[in-house]
Amino acid sequence: MSTPLRRISPLEVSGRAACMCDHGDVCSSFTPGHALHLIQARLASATPSEWADSIVEQTDAATGEVRVRTLDGEAWTLWSAQGAALEVQPGSPVALHRRYHVLAVGRVRFNVATA
Repeated sequence: MSTPLRRISPLEVSGRAACMCDHGDVCSSFTPGHALHLIQARLASATPSEWADSIVEQTDAATGEVRVRTLDGEAWTLWSAQGAALEVQPGSPVALHRRYHVLAVGRVRFNVATA
């Protein structure tokens, strides 16, 4: 005789989908603004012509937002749970990969979401 399968309620499933960074731990999600996936980093590296040199205009460490302006004049408000706002100050040069949503601060790369 087999044991019946335990059904998981939708509430339990959505609770498990929450990222660990919501609880002060390391990101467990690769959605925009969370952990940078290896493939995402490789795709951004493989398309160097799509990086846009930018200057940081404003940062807000409390919300994790960084506002950058590309040299073409486009303004972008970005969010990262990985601490990009803690790594840059206004006036810092950065690079933004618009297609794959990667922010480069020196050699450090962040997965960013547009806010």
